[in-house]
Amino acid sequence: MPSTPFRPRAVTAILVAACIVTPAALTGCTALGGDRSGIVVTTNILGDVTRSIVGNDAEVTVLMKPNADPHSFGISAQQAAELEEAELLVYNGLGLEEQVLRNVTAAEEAGTPALAVGEHVDPIDYIAGDSEGEPDPHFWTDPLRMAEAVGHIAETVVDRVDGVDDERIRANAEEYRLRIEELHEDATERFANIPPERRKLVTNHHVFGYLAQRYDFDVVGAVVPSGTTLASPSSADLKSLADAVAATRVPAVFADSSRPDRLARVMAEEAGLDIEVVTLFSESLTEDGEGGATYLEMTRNNIESIAAGLTNE
Repeated sequence: MPSTPFRPRAVTAILVAACIVTPAALTGCTALGGDRSGIVVTTNILGDVTRSIVGNDAEVTVLMKPNADPHSFGISAQQAAELEEAELLVYNGLGLEEQVLRNVTAAEEAGTPALAVGEHVDPIDYIAGDSEGEPDPHFWTDPLRMAEAVGHIAETVVDRVDGVDDERIRANAEEYRLRIEELHEDATERFANIPPERRKLVTNHHVFGYLAQRYDFDVVGAVVPSGTTLASPSSADLKSLADAVAATRVPAVFADSSRPDRLARVMAEEAGLDIEVVTLFSESLTEDGEGGATYLEMTRNNIESIAAGLTNE
């Protein structure tokens, strides 16, 4: 009896039937069906940048809410499904979204095209603390690296997202990149007024390594001696940092708006000096009207706050 010839259409029909009958198979079927739509972005900072580039050409969903901590925010099962059904996933790529990385991995395994932005902007490693030697994901504190990221996001959208106007995407990206470069010029001019002996940063955790490298600051230390807010300092850590602050006589400690500044104040009191604790928008965008609702607004306000805090203005 002759064998039955192989029929690809029959196999496809079986797979489709499996998707209908077996809900558990939906993740694998998403990639097969080609019904992906929209762009999903993990963090709100990259989300704002992506929306500025994409405009109305595609739907952009941002998972991280305003004023959240990128190291600790989580997502729902529905949001995890959106990751696996997206036409493009944009995420940091250097370990920032610690509680969402397993979902990102699952989406990539399901066939979701993904852009790990941080891997394309000449990342640096932490040089001190518990995270020493690990990749530093906070590249957005350097405007020029973010300007470079804009180009990578735009080209990936053009390559991966159907129906977008390529010329408009690239034009939006160029306009936005120029605005970021203007911000860098403003930062260079503003920071030039800070005396060399005051160009020292103390933060609530290691978040400004890229800014320090770009604008020639010295990172004295961090209240939480780690690149993640999920770590906790010991009493010895606080004492060591307090001693360093006292020795260098820095006038301000900078705490992120998404995290309580209690430890920073405890450290300042431990130092026995009159030190101002200044709030920065370093890890998350805010709601409208709170000072850091966009990447450009956030960075502009941070530049001003750092300059004012280190010059006692």
